[in-house]
Amino acid sequence: MALELKLQLKLAQKLVMTPQLRLAIKLLQMNRLELGDALQAEIEQNPALEEEVSTKDFKENQQSLSSTVEQKGNNKESDHTEQVRAEDSIPETNWEDYANTFDSNVSFSRETPAADAPSQFDFISEKPGLLAYLQWQLAHSELDRDEWDIALFIAGNLNRYGFLECTLEEVMEATSCDHDSAEYILEVIQDLDPPGIAARDVSESLSLQLERMGMEDSLAAKIVKDHLGPMQTRNYKSICQATGHKRAEVVKAIEFITSELTPYPGLPYSTETTNYIVPDVYVRKIDGEFVVHLNEEDIPNLKLSSGLQELLQADGDMDKSSKSYIKEKLKDAGWFIKSLHQRQRTIFKVMDSILKFQRDFFEYGPTRLKPLILRDVAEDIEMHESTISRVTSNKYVHTPLGIYELKYFFSTAIPRQGEEALAAESIRERIRMMVKEEDPYKPLSDNAISLKLKEQNIKIARRTVAKYREQLKILPVKHRRKPR
Repeated sequence: MALELKLQLKLAQKLVMTPQLRLAIKLLQMNRLELGDALQAEIEQNPALEEEVSTKDFKENQQSLSSTVEQKGNNKESDHTEQVRAEDSIPETNWEDYANTFDSNVSFSRETPAADAPSQFDFISEKPGLLAYLQWQLAHSELDRDEWDIALFIAGNLNRYGFLECTLEEVMEATSCDHDSAEYILEVIQDLDPPGIAARDVSESLSLQLERMGMEDSLAAKIVKDHLGPMQTRNYKSICQATGHKRAEVVKAIEFITSELTPYPGLPYSTETTNYIVPDVYVRKIDGEFVVHLNEEDIPNLKLSSGLQELLQADGDMDKSSKSYIKEKLKDAGWFIKSLHQRQRTIFKVMDSILKFQRDFFEYGPTRLKPLILRDVAEDIEMHESTISRVTSNKYVHTPLGIYELKYFFSTAIPRQGEEALAAESIRERIRMMVKEEDPYKPLSDNAISLKLKEQNIKIARRTVAKYREQLKILPVKHRRKPR
């Protein structure tokens, strides 16, 4: 079969992502903090983009500058120094008196700080991580070089909860030490702060804390060592039978454990990044009406560089490459400003539409949240669902009831016979309120909550109640029951 070349014309349509469209989507997906960083970066790298200074800011800067100049004028120093004549006498320094200012009884020896004296870490705003805190304490211990290496290896193998994640055999293999040395250094670290550090599990950590308090032979020590499981499920009967103590004594010991001890001693030193939330939009009630306001604080008013535009219009002896560069930068700056304005308009439209659908929520609270899907808002403001999805992700609104992510207002419908359907989030809020108001000595089970909801014409299964309870991070009934 012979091969041959042919020319063929074909019409086809395909979606092309232009750089301008990519920029618009990128800005739309950013939250408030990310947008501020993106604006600053674009201003720095594009000379055609300028920040427009308002008349008010200009006047304030001028007044500040004028007051500074005036203050300098009042405090103006003479440009000429006073003349010094040769016959003027200069007072002699008495070096003997100067030397005598030092008291011979002054001691320069290093003092050992008191046990309760504040450490250097008490004077800094950001607390050190667990490893740094342990290293600082170990530096004050009398360890030789080999012991120091063992201590660093053990400290470096503690997880964020403060538990040791390796065995003594692994310590011995990594540091080439014997079992006694590894065990001794582990005990040294376990004597450091925070109490309970470098334990293998929760039981050992709690035991170390009780030992630090001198309670190693107490009922609490027996419970954390041998009956931690029954304690977590509040199985007092089992603990009483195993220890031979009365119920009141067991309850008192467990209350001490839960209130005075820390199951995860390393957690307060965890160096996780704090994610700050800055609302993109505000909903305020003014004269009985809810009004949407964009949060444009710290967002600069951008404009095209007038200097570059004048330079381009003047033309003159500008070479072709320079002219092309300026045109390209002005074009990019124009698209950036347009995309920024489009982002703000889209967020406003989406929030205004949400306010229209969820007015009862803003008026009466979360229990009045209505079912809402992305398509409802998309059809209302005539935009695509994907655009609504980008707007509602990682964006927040400040309301009189608190700060909420925009996605919070979208929820599936739970039908009710003969009545308007409720949002799933509204059901979760009702469950949260029921648990909050329950009798702590007789907490509600998942089945009891399901029956209470049924009385409100909300029919959901016990499994659904359990799922919603877990989403709310509410403990099961056996962990919520308070002993009498």
